[in-house]
Amino acid sequence: MKMKFLVGVGMLMVCHVTSLWAQNVTPISQENNFKPVLTLSSVLTRVEKGHPLLRGRQTQKMVASGKLLAALGKFEPNLVNDWELERLVKNGKTTSVGFNDTLVEMRHPWGIKGFAGFRAGIGDVEVADLGINTTNQPLLGIVFPLLRGFITNPDHAELKKSSLADRQAELEIQQTRQDLYLGAATQYWSWVSACQLMKLQQQAVAVAETRAAQLTKQAKAGARAKFDVIEAHQEVQRRRDRLIKAQRQIDREQYTLALFLWEEDSLVIPEHMDAPPFPSVSSHYRLQPNEQDTRQAATVRPEVQLVHLEAELNDIDLEVAVNNFLPDLTVEAAPSRKPEDFVLGLGYRFGAQLRVPFLQREARGDQLQLKGKAQRLKLLEHYRLQQVSMDVANAHSAITRAHERTQVAEQAFQLAKKLEKGERTRFKLGATTLLFVNLRERNVLQAAEGWIVSMADYQKALALYQWAIGEWVTAPSYAARHKKTEEKF
Repeated sequence: MKMKFLVGVGMLMVCHVTSLWAQNVTPISQENNFKPVLTLSSVLTRVEKGHPLLRGRQTQKMVASGKLLAALGKFEPNLVNDWELERLVKNGKTTSVGFNDTLVEMRHPWGIKGFAGFRAGIGDVEVADLGINTTNQPLLGIVFPLLRGFITNPDHAELKKSSLADRQAELEIQQTRQDLYLGAATQYWSWVSACQLMKLQQQAVAVAETRAAQLTKQAKAGARAKFDVIEAHQEVQRRRDRLIKAQRQIDREQYTLALFLWEEDSLVIPEHMDAPPFPSVSSHYRLQPNEQDTRQAATVRPEVQLVHLEAELNDIDLEVAVNNFLPDLTVEAAPSRKPEDFVLGLGYRFGAQLRVPFLQREARGDQLQLKGKAQRLKLLEHYRLQQVSMDVANAHSAITRAHERTQVAEQAFQLAKKLEKGERTRFKLGATTLLFVNLRERNVLQAAEGWIVSMADYQKALALYQWAIGEWVTAPSYAARHKKTEEKF
């Protein structure tokens, strides 16, 4: 009679431990409130402020400013002081004549060159059209291209291209930000799921250790067979092995996540931080991608905008290549720059020069190359637009399937708990063994793990959708954008 009483108490104690297991094994664990919680918004903030790749891209702004200054430098005015003197023999008499010019040279982006200043004669100078002797006289000069090089010329084209360098730098920054945010968000949810999985394994080990200790006491009292004690200790070791694997998984995920967590020039390893519970999954979602989001993605995605910008730069070069087919006709009016011309009484010179290349090989070669590049960029633009459309559709599919998986995983978890409860009842009645109770508990654990993985995949799919529609081209407030994305589904 005493033996039966001890066996009954032992079964009740085992069932009590199993009941605690059923209560503790939940998909979301919120036990540890002592560690600071690492949120996704703080991760993205650290990426924005401290990630070397993003900071390195931001230096492109400086490079763009340098390009613009270098292009503007070709059109900046120059102060010139020119002193010319020659000894001449005239009527058997040796004389020294010359001039000293102080002037400002200027160039306009349209190809016009001019200068203005003063000239002082040196020596016995008599120039009829200027009346120069030793008195300063104003100087004006201009060089005007009438056909080739007027408005459209290589220097003006370089200035227009350098003015687009800032825009190109901004697009490259946006593309880097998009990719880093997606990588950070994906890795963050992998780390969160690893933390949740480890908490499950810790609970499983705690339940198995408590059961093994109780069965050991019962075996010493003669109320439990030694075989069950061995079975219980074997289950403890099995679960400890899985706990060690879970801890290794956290180590791997946190070290990878640390590559996105920067504080000044140092990495921050989230080993002393806790993961938050998964946000709730919205029950409203569409079966087809939103066309408005697809159009938005085609408008703001930096991959598409960079192709547009490259095509714009190519069009500038193509304009110069077409302009080079024109004859080179230049008219000029400027003071004479030769001191000996003063002897002849000349002060100004006027001229027109015409050059007409016959074969135009260089111009035709440049035009052919640029036209080929324009066709390639047009095809690349079409590909990028289709790629963006497929990215949006793929991300929407990922959200939809992940949502379905979370529902299926939760149902599987609830069914596993019911089976575990039934197995505990059978064990209480002596209709089953501890082995089957352990198997049911493993099924519950496996179902909970499946739910955690599906929830992480759902959050990763949301991040992929935000990347696909280009919501991260600027540095947004993640909480607001994340809520906005969830409301769409």
